[in-house]
Amino acid sequence: MIFQLIMAYIATICFGIILNIPHQAFNVAGLIGAGSWGIYLAMSHLGVGIAFGNLVAAFLISVASLYAAKYKKMPMMIFNIPSLVSFVPGGQSYQMVRNFAIGNTQTAWSFCAQVIVIAGALAMGFVLGELYHKFSLYFRTNFLRKI
Repeated sequence: MIFQLIMAYIATICFGIILNIPHQAFNVAGLIGAGSWGIYLAMSHLGVGIAFGNLVAAFLISVASLYAAKYKKMPMMIFNIPSLVSFVPGGQSYQMVRNFAIGNTQTAWSFCAQVIVIAGALAMGFVLGELYHKFSLYFRTNFLRKI
């Protein structure tokens, strides 16, 4: 598990290099990517499904990227995109196209469903992270101000 966390950290930083993010953001983006991968691994060892694990990891990436963006005074996308690279269903997408090409349509549709579920869970995790941010802003401005 430690090896996977280290590799998630390195993969996040390497993808950040490809995307040409500022070098000041490398370490924080790597920590967000490794931390979210660690949560995903822990959830998968507990027997939680792949969709819910991806949803929670994307939510964690979204919230952590928000706080990192405030801390580093950089756009949130600088931390979101590189941290997401470990969760993109590239293997399933490849298997889907490969099985369609060789004529195994039943297997290909199975991989297609996996890709759709994972991508949907990632998108929903980011939506929930943004909802959390909006709710916390609303709570701070409307309720804590009155106290």
